[in-house]
Amino acid sequence: MKLLNFLVEGEVRAGLVRDGGVEDLSASGLWHGPVPVKREELAEIAQRLSAPTSPTLPLDSLRVAPVVIAPEKIICVGLNYRRHAAEAHMEIPAVPAIFGKFANSLSAHRAKIALPPVDYKYDYEAELGVVMGREAWQISEADALSYVAGYCCVNDLSARGPQLATTQWMAGKILDGFFPAGPFLVTTDSIPDPQNLSIRCTVNGVVRQNSSTSDMIFSVATIIAFLSQLVTLKPGDIIATGTPEGVMLGAKDPEWLKAGDTVSVDIDGLGRLTNHLVAPADRR
Repeated sequence: MKLLNFLVEGEVRAGLVRDGGVEDLSASGLWHGPVPVKREELAEIAQRLSAPTSPTLPLDSLRVAPVVIAPEKIICVGLNYRRHAAEAHMEIPAVPAIFGKFANSLSAHRAKIALPPVDYKYDYEAELGVVMGREAWQISEADALSYVAGYCCVNDLSARGPQLATTQWMAGKILDGFFPAGPFLVTTDSIPDPQNLSIRCTVNGVVRQNSSTSDMIFSVATIIAFLSQLVTLKPGDIIATGTPEGVMLGAKDPEWLKAGDTVSVDIDGLGRLTNHLVAPADRR
């Protein structure tokens, strides 16, 4: 299934993406509220699906919300692609490099994201997002993918100046709106192998990143199992699994992101996540 959250008069509703548009699951009586993230709830919806019982809505007409509304945790993995580590002139990590973002960074497909004057070295990072669907604590790598609700596109936008000013990266990662996620949550039955997906980023239509999740140093299953040794992963937690080569951080003559740019992340089977970058005064 391919699901998304959208807003109707301030209310977040779940939509199911059909060939002819988006079915409002609330209007169809299949689900009330945002997209569920628990695997058993997703399975219940899948079992009840039939032909749409309410008119489908054009996707372009919807005001899309983030793919998860209130994650307890947003956990990011740094330097998780071999060619990205090489372009950044950094050693291949022996264990996953972990940092976090907060709920203030969440934003949606087509949202305007403001670039504040704290920096000018703004960068994109196309990433595969993993949404947890079951509570996971001390689980094995072999079982890890059975705890996943689904996958989405994310963009780990970064302010490289604050990020690299200290040994802790979070200062350049936690800016408002700097974690767009979506547009869809695609359930695991549609993505049998998360390690075999093409992943791309374009800026104003120009391809900047073009790689595959097969270049990951630590697989999705390895990351989930590793994190579960540290914390209890909860349904709705989002894990960003790292970015491939092609970011401006490793470029000889970087073209940093600026107000007016349009950035898109495109991953096989997960759709395209697009955001517009604006000056602070234009953020709303």
